[in-house]
Amino acid sequence: MGRILITGGAGFLGVNAASHFAGLGWQVRLFDNLSRANTERNLEWIRRTQPKVEFIRSDVRNRAALDKAVEGQDAVLHLAAQVAVTTSLEDPTTDFEINAGGTLHLLEAVRTHAPEAAVLFASTNKVYGELIDVRQPVDERQQLDFHSPYGCSKGAADQYMLDYARCFGLRTVVFRQSCIYGEHQYGTEDQGWVAHFVHSIAARRRLTVYGDGSQVRDLLDARDVSRLYATAIERMEDCKGQVFNVGGGRVNARSVLEVIKAIEGVGGVKASYSFGDWRVGDQRYFVCDVGQVESVLGWRPEVRFDDGLKDLVKWAASTAAAGRAA
Repeated sequence: MGRILITGGAGFLGVNAASHFAGLGWQVRLFDNLSRANTERNLEWIRRTQPKVEFIRSDVRNRAALDKAVEGQDAVLHLAAQVAVTTSLEDPTTDFEINAGGTLHLLEAVRTHAPEAAVLFASTNKVYGELIDVRQPVDERQQLDFHSPYGCSKGAADQYMLDYARCFGLRTVVFRQSCIYGEHQYGTEDQGWVAHFVHSIAARRRLTVYGDGSQVRDLLDARDVSRLYATAIERMEDCKGQVFNVGGGRVNARSVLEVIKAIEGVGGVKASYSFGDWRVGDQRYFVCDVGQVESVLGWRPEVRFDDGLKDLVKWAASTAAAGRAA
């Protein structure tokens, strides 16, 4: 196979994708500044299980480092980001520098040093705003309506990706991703909430449910999205310059309270939680219409949430046990 650079490669989605690509025979290069909690643990795991994976510790705000990292790559998976709406509200400047500025640095690095590379970008459902009156699956025709600094910065990056395909002929594709979960995700209450709930409930820590818990997300296992990334590169001529909504679809849609109940059922531990105020930009309902990505790339989610959750709970339990033993 070819050579792939994964920015944000020590994050939970990064190491899942790295493991998938390495298993397919790709030469994998990870690029991460290790600023997020537990990325060192993820990096140790991928190095142990895939010892040929290369790692570069740097930041997407460092254009010179990106220039060097991109050289010779056949594909780039751009996952590096500031990932939380709450953090963007506290520090919009840094949010912009990482998400919008870092993406522009990456595109220029690719344009200069690897113009034939396939470039995949992990965008977000937050580019659609609050979707106050929406209660049906959302397709790519939905109007963009950024509703936080995070939505603005990711939305700008999203549009840069599409325009670099139009203006410069780069082979880019944008995935507006819904709620991704899976093994090697530690999560916080600001981002990665399914894993945050799993770890917290197992440890009998009290949770805060923001809003009334009725908000719905379509949940997608990291193994499914890793498979999509590989398919997109293989069929880049079919999808370049396009945008796709990517999530678990209607069959994997659950409310926050339904997820808590499911975790209780799998783990056998009763959750303790209280309710807090609604948070800025929180969508009451977001479920992807995945018809476009299925039509163009033949991809659809395969891992049912009930099965994926069992795997996540099992992994979380083994991680906690290993921590206690250490």
